[in-house]
Amino acid sequence: MITLGANSVLFGGHDLEAAFRILKAAGYDGIEISAINGMSQHLVIEDWRTLAPRIRELSARYELPLLAMEQPNTDAAFMEETFAAAVACGIPVVNVGPGGKSDEPGSLESRIECLAALASRAEAHGVTLCVKAHVGAAIYNTPTTLAMLDAIKSPAFGLDMDPSHIHRAGENPVEALRQVIGRVRHVHIRDCKGREAGPGKPELQANGRGDIDLAGYLRVLHESGYNGPVNLEVIGAKEYRLEQCAVIAAEARGHMQACLQFCGAR
Repeated sequence: MITLGANSVLFGGHDLEAAFRILKAAGYDGIEISAINGMSQHLVIEDWRTLAPRIRELSARYELPLLAMEQPNTDAAFMEETFAAAVACGIPVVNVGPGGKSDEPGSLESRIECLAALASRAEAHGVTLCVKAHVGAAIYNTPTTLAMLDAIKSPAFGLDMDPSHIHRAGENPVEALRQVIGRVRHVHIRDCKGREAGPGKPELQANGRGDIDLAGYLRVLHESGYNGPVNLEVIGAKEYRLEQCAVIAAEARGHMQACLQFCGAR
C-alpha cells in the first residue's frame, strides 16, 4: 500500500513536535524527519544520540511511523553517523542528493562511485539509501538516473523519485516514472509551476497548485504495485507561521488522498 507522509522540513521554523501534531491532524500515515542543516533543527546528526529517544517518543505518542530521513551531506564519515542515527531512531530509509554538476566531464562517474560505496555502508547498517535526480546535479534526468541504477545493484540502494526535479529537467514525470519504477524505493512529491531551477513559493508546491500531472503519477505508482512511502517535500517555509505550514500540509494531503481514491488505491 502507498503510505502518505510529509517531510518535517515544511515545519523547519518550528519544533519537531509541531510537525508531528499537525501532520497527525491532517491525516498523514507517517513522517519523514528532516536532517537538512540550515533548513531545520529536527535531527541534527552531530547530536543524534541526544535526539533519537525524543524522536522515537514523538513517533509513538502521535502514532506516526518514521518513514524516512533526508540528509544531503554525502561525506563518507558524516554518512556513517547518519546511518547510525537512522538505526537508533528506527528510520528505514535515508534520502540524499546525488551531488556533482550536470554534464560536467567525469562528474557522473565520480558520483556513481561515491554513491555505490555509500550503498555498501547502508547495507551494512541495515537501512536503505535512496538518491533522487536533482536539478543542477550530476544525476538530474532519466538518462543519468538510469546510468546510476545500472551501475549500483546493492539491494540496499534505491531511487527516490521526485517528479518536480524531473519536470524541471524538461521531461514528463509520468512517462519517466514508468522507465524506473522497478527501482523506486521512495517518492518525494510536490508540485511546481513552470520549469525554473527552483520549485517556487512553498504554497505553490502544494499538490494541485502547479503544472505536474500528479494524479497520473500516483496512478502509475498504484498500477505498478509500488508499496512504499510518498512523502510531501515542501522547502522554503522556514519563516512561515505554523498555520501557513498546516494549510500547505492539509491541502497537499487532501489532493493525494483524492488522487489515490480516484485510481482505486484507497
